[in-house]
Amino acid sequence: MDLTLQRKKITDRFCMGNLYIGEKFECYTIEDPPREMKIPGITGIQAGEYRIIIDFSERFKRLMPLLLDVPDFEGIRIHAGNSAIETSGCILVGMIEKEDHVEKSRVAFNRLFRKLVTANEQEKIWIEVIDP
Repeated sequence: MDLTLQRKKITDRFCMGNLYIGEKFECYTIEDPPREMKIPGITGIQAGEYRIIIDFSERFKRLMPLLLDVPDFEGIRIHAGNSAIETSGCILVGMIEKEDHVEKSRVAFNRLFRKLVTANEQEKIWIEVIDP
């Protein structure tokens, strides 16, 4: 399964994007903005292609998508959340896009997660993160 995160708006506080499965729009995203120099807790990952696995998150106490081999980062996940304040480099998803946050995040995450779990049983999952 191939996901694409097309970033479209980067500010000094957040980064908004669209997430696609193949060519089909899935949901909106919000992340910390990528930066030249990493600032722990407020820097998003660099554009690139990353493998996703499903594994147990100690933080969330459940199975979650995890991006592998992200340079200078560990524990980058896709999860529910509404604003960049709620992430430390992870990708948050939502069904509704507002000026500086997303809404209906749990709905978006649960829908996406079901698709990822199903795909994970049959194939590898990749995400390509593209800057504007």
